[in-house]
Amino acid sequence: MSRPLHWEREGRNWPHREASRFVEVSGLRWHIQQMGSAKSDYPKLLLLHGTGASVHSWHGLMPLLAERFEVFAPDLPGHAFTAGKPRGGLTLAGIVSALSDLLEQERFEPDMVVGHSAGAAIALEWALRHSGDIPLVGLNPAIMPFRGPAAQVFPAMAKLLLVNPFAPRIFARMAQVPGEAARFLQRATGSRTDPVSEACYATLFGNHRHARGALEMMANWDLDALKTRLSKVTNPTLLIHSSKDKAIPLASVEAAQRLLPDARLELINGAGHLAHEQQPGTIAALIAGFAAELGILAPEDAQATP
Repeated sequence: MSRPLHWEREGRNWPHREASRFVEVSGLRWHIQQMGSAKSDYPKLLLLHGTGASVHSWHGLMPLLAERFEVFAPDLPGHAFTAGKPRGGLTLAGIVSALSDLLEQERFEPDMVVGHSAGAAIALEWALRHSGDIPLVGLNPAIMPFRGPAAQVFPAMAKLLLVNPFAPRIFARMAQVPGEAARFLQRATGSRTDPVSEACYATLFGNHRHARGALEMMANWDLDALKTRLSKVTNPTLLIHSSKDKAIPLASVEAAQRLLPDARLELINGAGHLAHEQQPGTIAALIAGFAAELGILAPEDAQATP
């Protein structure tokens, strides 16, 4: 599909559609979902999805978190229903700058930031640019650069695919084969998601503009520069890794933990890279428990979260 994703067409059956709205900031038209905002005293939680995904990735987790938090989740630039490109491009710095503009306009000051995969790198970069000790949670975090030959091969491949105008279309056409999106996810991530999420991924992967945005983000991602500054991230950080993750090896997360001054690592069994989709209750409990340890939630509130 060559046309952009349209909310009234591809988005008509999107999970939690009633929680969605669109916001224009600095040349971007953001799609965001917000839950749990009925009580102003709820702590504020920012959710950042990974490369190639969208807010739909949180569809099982958000309602659980919204019982104790005000939850704010955007589609990242270049992804899904967010339109436009940051002034700094789809780079780590460009996305963080655009995200900061969005949060400022919306007057959303997070008490905790949760990022999945590349979203964890965005959370860390955001923390480096903002004073304070806002806690961070990295779900199967893609923080460390590729090691060995892959360090050169993967970014180069993404750039080659990006400059080939046919590559995103070919990828999107392949993804339109029935069942291919689910098979690709299982091969690449070790996760089998539910039918709702599979349908969303099929829609996203079958759209060449979304595919191009994901490729451009991969081609411009500079984790080497982030790695050199991890020792400056003094925020309390919880890293979560799942045993069947085919995308991010445990050794990579352990290396990141050693570089972060105030980080700990939790391991969970039986899930792949998309553990927050497969085991939303487990992830919600870990996030709530971490928030309670830091005084963001009362202990009884953390225990009440499923």
